[in-house]
Amino acid sequence: MTTLNLPVQPPVRPMLAKSVPSVPAQPAGDDAGPAYVYEPKWDGFRAIVYRDGDEVRIDSRNAKPMERYFPDVVAAVRDALPERCVVDGEIVIAQRPGHGAAHLNFELLSQRIHPAESRVNMLAETTPAALVVFDVLALGDDSFIDRPLTERIAALDGLGLTGPLVFATPRTLDAAEAKEWFGSFEGAGLDGVVAKPADGPYAPNKRTMLKIKHTRTADVVLAGYRLHKTSTPEQPLLGSLLLGLWDETDDGPRLQFVGVAASFSATRRAELIAELTPLVVEPGTPAAEEHPWQGWTDPTKAEAGDRLPGAQSRWSSGKDLSFTPLRPERVLEVGYDHMEGSRFRHTSQFKRWRPDREPASCTYEQLEEPVSFDLGELLPGAPGTS
Repeated sequence: MTTLNLPVQPPVRPMLAKSVPSVPAQPAGDDAGPAYVYEPKWDGFRAIVYRDGDEVRIDSRNAKPMERYFPDVVAAVRDALPERCVVDGEIVIAQRPGHGAAHLNFELLSQRIHPAESRVNMLAETTPAALVVFDVLALGDDSFIDRPLTERIAALDGLGLTGPLVFATPRTLDAAEAKEWFGSFEGAGLDGVVAKPADGPYAPNKRTMLKIKHTRTADVVLAGYRLHKTSTPEQPLLGSLLLGLWDETDDGPRLQFVGVAASFSATRRAELIAELTPLVVEPGTPAAEEHPWQGWTDPTKAEAGDRLPGAQSRWSSGKDLSFTPLRPERVLEVGYDHMEGSRFRHTSQFKRWRPDREPASCTYEQLEEPVSFDLGELLPGAPGTS
């Protein structure tokens, strides 16, 4: 890759955040300056963007190059950002389904990670992405990494990033307003709120920010498991529990795959294998034919709208996605942050078994729906918001 003539050289790992349960308050007192700057927490691909003239480099949070997957963002950077700069931001894709409110769509975003250049270019044309910038690391010959956030914000505001493809993130110094954002912006697909130290420097790969995310619980059906990567025939270890919710379709109720619970100690992984053995469905038995996910390898199932575990994707190429089916008789309670369409956006957390619940009662109706909020109010004019 071409050497970039910039005061901040790649790779730079992005500044990170640690979870806290609520939006932190600003210090009291007339003489107290703001301790935090509050911003929405975007749900997209984190990106450190370097521009040196026509040369543009876009790094993921793990310093993997992403510009080949986002030619539309590369073009937008050349059009909207200064000729020599380094910024921190998030690549997002918006969608307005039907006549509903515009919101972020992570599934559309993930489709960009594709090996075929022709498909990437087609997606960039039909579902263009936007870049939301929330920090400045360098401008011209000046590095801003050691400067306080307040100075970096002033530099960012001076760039005039108002869309339609490159935006400066909204921000506030008012904790009460940040709490309102936390409650309302989720309806547009945002992930929560971030609180940043107002006087802090940019700290690569350090958790100096605070993030406040939504937490919820749901009762789900256990219908299978996968083995852990360290599992052996002599010592089988459970890797993840495969979870489902019943959905009423035109063809009757279907158990839709909604995600996994996977965080267990090694001891608990061994215990779960033994505990779940009586529920294992053996191949070739009537129970196997009746299992709701017995056709998980059939691509027509996905085309029909069914969510089954094991579907191949650009993320899973080469991975063993087989699983051990279980009789869908046990219910567990899991914690999750939010939904992405009909599934959990992130890995859920096992809370407890629910022997008092019938599997048939575990439906989508129990899930809390966020209040609708139109993303067009935050990113006016962005593709997918009009």
